[in-house]
Amino acid sequence: MARVAGVDLPKAKRLDIALRYVYGIGPAISDEIIKELALDPAKRVKDLSEEEVNKINNLITKNLKVEGDLRREIQSNIKRLIEIGSYRGSRHRRNLPVRGQRTKTNARTRRGKRKTVGAGKAPAPGKKG
Repeated sequence: MARVAGVDLPKAKRLDIALRYVYGIGPAISDEIIKELALDPAKRVKDLSEEEVNKINNLITKNLKVEGDLRREIQSNIKRLIEIGSYRGSRHRRNLPVRGQRTKTNARTRRGKRKTVGAGKAPAPGKKG
């Protein structure tokens, strides 16, 4: 099993697709890695030799920030924005969209499930229960 940057790559996938399973590697960087190492992007992960896997691992550890390091850096950047009291930091703190999107409608992903205001429908007068 090919293990790159602490992530087990899916065996049946093509190399160019499988590399994207590593947090911090997308289509462009995946293609860049494959070109630099002169590998076949159509080759399946299960067909890679140990030497090829080691080459990929070495290149990623030398040149890229991926997985835990990248997640830590992003979290520290958000924490810094919150601490300095910037507008973006305040949006992060309040769990609202940060990049200028509208919030009167939409923004449900960031804001969560709707919270209905009010008690709902009042019972009809004269009836109990």
